[in-house]
Amino acid sequence: LRPLLFSLYTNSCTSSHQSVKLLKFADDTTLIGLISGEDESAYRWEIDHLVTWDRQNNLEFNALKTVKNPAPPTSITLCGTPVDTVEHFRFLFTIITQDLKWELAISSLTKKAQQRMYFLQQLKKFNLPTTMMVLFYTAIIESILTSSITVWYAAAATAKDKGRLQRIIHSAERVIGCNLPSLQDLYTSRLKDEQERL
Repeated sequence: LRPLLFSLYTNSCTSSHQSVKLLKFADDTTLIGLISGEDESAYRWEIDHLVTWDRQNNLEFNALKTVKNPAPPTSITLCGTPVDTVEHFRFLFTIITQDLKWELAISSLTKKAQQRMYFLQQLKKFNLPTTMMVLFYTAIIESILTSSITVWYAAAATAKDKGRLQRIIHSAERVIGCNLPSLQDLYTSRLKDEQERL
């Protein structure tokens, strides 16, 4: 209930400039700005507007959790606290790096999926029916493998990165004893879903 109430409470907090987007998810707020020609005035205006809106609505920033990656080139101070520049940050469960390479994000996905493979193997030991194991795989492992797949799969992921994720799918196939959608099939399916939503 708390994230819903927060969303309702902050509904009137929006960005005014076309080059700056304000994204809210649960109790997190992200300000993304396109800075071209080193003109960061719209971005800085939105920061000031967001701070003012928060004060007027009795909300407080946690400046220690606030980071920038990498722009703008000049420093930002938020409520008297300098905002740190970071090499990478986590946004909605996806790691985004300064250079927009996806190796770190895919390593994180691979590690999470491998950890959950243990539970799939345990279910096999209990002789769970194949349909139940496929349901478990889809909900617990495939959902991790496809996290932000429409962003990183086609344009940025290397063949090596894709191979690491595909090996997890093959391992799951061996444990369950049936064929599962390939990483390419999962990407295509998610892409079609995204296109239909648009």
